[in-house]
Amino acid sequence: MDSWSLLLEGFATALQPQYLMWAFIGVFIGTAVGVLPGIGPAMTVALLLPLTYTLDATAAIITFAGIYYGGMYGGSTTSILLNTPGESASIVTAIEGNKMAKLGRGAAALATAAIGSFVAGTIATVGLTLLAPVLANFAVSLGPADKLALIVVAFITVGALMGKSVSRGILSLAIGLFIGLIGTDTLSGQQRYTLGIPELGEGISVVLVAVGLFAVGETLYVAARLRHGGVDVIPVTKGWRSWMSRDDWRRSWKPWLRGTAIGFPIGTIPAGGADVATFLSYAAERKLSTRKEEFGHGAIEGVAGPEAANNAAAAGVLVPLLTLGLPTTATAAIILFAFQSYGIQPGPQLFTNQPALVWALVASLYLGNLILIVLNLPLVGMWVKLLQIPRPYLYAGILMFAAFGAYAIRFNVADVVILLIIGVLGYFMRRYGIPVAPLVVGMILGPMGEAELRKALQLSQGDMSTLVMQPFAASAYGVLIVLILGALWLRRRQTRYEQHLTETIAVPITADQEV
Repeated sequence: MDSWSLLLEGFATALQPQYLMWAFIGVFIGTAVGVLPGIGPAMTVALLLPLTYTLDATAAIITFAGIYYGGMYGGSTTSILLNTPGESASIVTAIEGNKMAKLGRGAAALATAAIGSFVAGTIATVGLTLLAPVLANFAVSLGPADKLALIVVAFITVGALMGKSVSRGILSLAIGLFIGLIGTDTLSGQQRYTLGIPELGEGISVVLVAVGLFAVGETLYVAARLRHGGVDVIPVTKGWRSWMSRDDWRRSWKPWLRGTAIGFPIGTIPAGGADVATFLSYAAERKLSTRKEEFGHGAIEGVAGPEAANNAAAAGVLVPLLTLGLPTTATAAIILFAFQSYGIQPGPQLFTNQPALVWALVASLYLGNLILIVLNLPLVGMWVKLLQIPRPYLYAGILMFAAFGAYAIRFNVADVVILLIIGVLGYFMRRYGIPVAPLVVGMILGPMGEAELRKALQLSQGDMSTLVMQPFAASAYGVLIVLILGALWLRRRQTRYEQHLTETIAVPITADQEV
């Protein structure tokens, strides 16, 4: 059957009332949590991961898709109304969106962000529908040495490109690889790095690491730099007439398409993630605009393009995740673990072994985009109310929820202690500018890389040259060099552009708003 026939079957599954309900719940909860200040999509997914354990595999994955998309959109509301980017990809939205809100055009900024997210997410999901099966069919022929090469590519690119410093990214990756080694060796049955602690014999759960880093660590960091006083949320004018005018539509549709064209390809390769895509989109819109004088003072193109690029990149990340089993962002790494917790391994065999599940997931992405726009435009007033939750109550609730989720994994107090230790580690990583995404990716892919390395050496009877002499593996390492050089060039261009924006626009980001 071709992809479109399988997609129709996926829609038949995703449109069943129970799965449609879980898609709606995922989008709603993802947006509600993602809209809270200082909470990005990675923390949203990590916090809500334990909630899906009671669901069947299809319902859980569909719920996660909704949480993922809802969390991605939620950050735009915070950036526009509170000037608080929840992640680096939302900084550009804050630059123009918050200025629009201060001019009384917050509703137009939220509308172009929501519609742009829908347009970009839908077009990018079409790209996923077309590209994923082709890539999966090719990846079926890969051997252990080839798979190891892909994992090494993910290691190096994610470690080198996440954060501002290559050395700090590699350090984070090394910490993740070490944590992934803790536990019992599957080949020899010997325990490694457990310090004689029985609770470490099964290894450290990815849930503990993800929640500890993104929830506890981020909460401690934000709380340590929290300003005193209330939160100044810019009100949004009610009524449909306050949404986008005809001129706003005319100025937004081209940036939506350009942002999609920039974001999706960057999302499919490990080239720096959505933050690079958003800055490139902003730079393109500023260069192509006929109203350059408005940039820095509330240009709607500066919201439309980057938000489209952000959501297109989010869909692009799913291409290597589903077809190769390679997460290129922290959020994708957590979603990979969600698959594994149900005994499902994303990769080339996923489209053959679990066609009903994977195509129901793809169909749910289309539905999630539609639910997202239907849900967010009318309920923007409710999201504004969430922004007014006192910060101490908010972060205390996050810590309590994280502790309950950690305890629910094995009903073991030791897991709560491990959570707190990792949370403190996450705080110091955040404090000293060490990115946390490479740690999560290294922890998940480390054991997979070790298994493929052992298989390759067993097949070659210990000949190390087989790791680089296979045609695909050699090509992958060559592509790795090109990716590193190209992505570092993009990162340098992004850094220069950030400096230019700082000098010309001077966006105020206070201590608790830093990302």
